[in-house]
Amino acid sequence: MIRQGWIDQGGAVAVVQQCILAGVSRATVYAQQEPRPVDEIDLLLSRRIDEEYTRRPFYGTRRMVVFLKTAGHIVNRKRVQRLMRQMGLAGMAPGPNTSRAHPEHKIYPYLLRGVPIVRPNQVWSTDITYIRLPRGFAYLVAIIDWYSRRVLSWRISNSMEAVFCVDCLEDALRAHGKPEIFNSDQGSQFTSVAFTRVLEREGIVISMDGRGRVFDNIFVERLWRSVKYEDVYLKGYATMGELMVGLAEYFAFYNGERPHQSLGQETPDVVYRTAIGGGAVIVDKFPRAGEEAPVPLRSTGVSSPAETRSAPTENTKATATRGQRRPAASEVECAA
Repeated sequence: MIRQGWIDQGGAVAVVQQCILAGVSRATVYAQQEPRPVDEIDLLLSRRIDEEYTRRPFYGTRRMVVFLKTAGHIVNRKRVQRLMRQMGLAGMAPGPNTSRAHPEHKIYPYLLRGVPIVRPNQVWSTDITYIRLPRGFAYLVAIIDWYSRRVLSWRISNSMEAVFCVDCLEDALRAHGKPEIFNSDQGSQFTSVAFTRVLEREGIVISMDGRGRVFDNIFVERLWRSVKYEDVYLKGYATMGELMVGLAEYFAFYNGERPHQSLGQETPDVVYRTAIGGGAVIVDKFPRAGEEAPVPLRSTGVSSPAETRSAPTENTKATATRGQRRPAASEVECAA
């Protein structure tokens, strides 16, 4: 508390630099500031954009302008761009400068395309989403186990600093051991030295989503949809304290009570504990030239892509044909 008093909001030195020199978290300093007045119209537009983006994450600013116009809100594209930028939203489609990595941070390759996930703690994954509050935004990070879809750890923050992501990772490692592979996007929080150093210390292989690859981290994206539609939108949290309590209740329900179709109507807790009934595989529908597309796999008890390719040609063709008839179930097991 003494060091926080050293920070001078109106001083000649930037607050960021003062926090570094004093060893104080910026989130703590900003949390003590008086909230800025928020435009009520912007809040309404943000809510409509938020709900539509959660339904259709491929919508960019142009389509959002059309959607808002249809809903009775006449706004220009610059305003929609500003609001979506504040919320950290961008249409899920390849485009110029839609995702910029930190220039000094190392980017790791994506390692999970065509890899069958057949056991708990084989692959963990993380991502950040925002949650709208009446007077601003909160940011939520979560770590899930791909095999069981279990939420292993989560944290909320009022800033996008990497510290709350590192704290979430450390908590998951303490409570659940460590995974073989850890996957994230190329956001600066996950490419930061503070975050990757923890993974390297534990000997965990690092994987990162490719640009324009909307399905590389589909399981966390599906979790965000569930969190917002099944909890956040229904309850309309007013403060960070309410949000903390509400999310704790929801994730306990999500892990321990909510049945998942992709898990045979079992809960993530049961599947994570028993190592039965989970699994997934991300299939590359558009392999590079000269590469053979991996055969879609179910969750457990099936051959790996390498074993399938080594089988007789007739069997391989038959398996591939069956996979083409049911792409939604075999390519990405992400249904709730």
